Amino acid sequence: MQKELINSEIIRLIQIALHEDINSGDLTAESIFPIRGAWTSGLLMAKSDGIICGMEIAKLVFDTVSGNTCVWEPLLTDGDFVKNGTPIAKISGEARDILSGERTALNFMQRMSGVATLTHTYVSAISGTETRILDTRKTIPGWRALDKYAVRIGGGYNHRMGLYDMALIKDNHIAAAGGIYQAIALCRNYISENTPLEVEADTIQQVIVILECPGVQRIMFDNFTPIQTRAAVELVNGRCETETSGGIHLETIKAYAETGVDYISVGALTHSAAALDISLDLDPWLPKS
Repeated sequence: MQKELINSEIIRLIQIALHEDINSGDLTAESIFPIRGAWTSGLLMAKSDGIICGMEIAKLVFDTVSGNTCVWEPLLTDGDFVKNGTPIAKISGEARDILSGERTALNFMQRMSGVATLTHTYVSAISGTETRILDTRKTIPGWRALDKYAVRIGGGYNHRMGLYDMALIKDNHIAAAGGIYQAIALCRNYISENTPLEVEADTIQQVIVILECPGVQRIMFDNFTPIQTRAAVELVNGRCETETSGGIHLETIKAYAETGVDYISVGALTHSAAALDISLDLDPWLPKS
């Protein structure tokens, strides 16, 4: 996991998730283990095929709930492909801590592994082309850094992280500004020269208009068919980057990639990914020696 992903915001997210689950106390685990000293270990196991992601996050969950007394032994790294029944990691420590952190750790890993797995499926579907798969801002609130990290682990690429690192003029911006020319001019006058500017086009005619405006790095073809996308790519003819988006699924994505478009953005990577099935199987507890 990239070091910059582990920061105060991620740690705070883990704290919020643990508080949401444990709150004033884990009634079940504290009932069964009212006194400290019950030591246990176990295995995280893949229960379905997919791409593993979120190993360091799961470790941080157990570190947080236990005060760094749990021992986490990874058997795999993020990006590894697993089949059903593959051991992922070993965990040992106070039984009460492991039981209290289990669901939160699995929630993070299952979600992140699901996003990585779905992304890998999309990337594999366009193998042999030079098109890159992009994510979108359709992420779980508070999870964006994790969702986008998981996309990278699955072989995809990140679009902008938020509204602050790239200007993207969409249909509502154009309507509010009074037209494409006006919206582009206002943005270019406001943002720095180094800030990328992308403009969405709903029609081929809009593509023609956008190409007449200076300072546009990328044009997004919104809800174009593969035939329309190919025509738009040929019209742009390398004068800027091209991206297509909207209603693109696994069944159609190869046809879009074969148009020669530079990027395909897919919201489903993060808004429709199914969690990868992962379980934690614990051994009977022993007194800590």
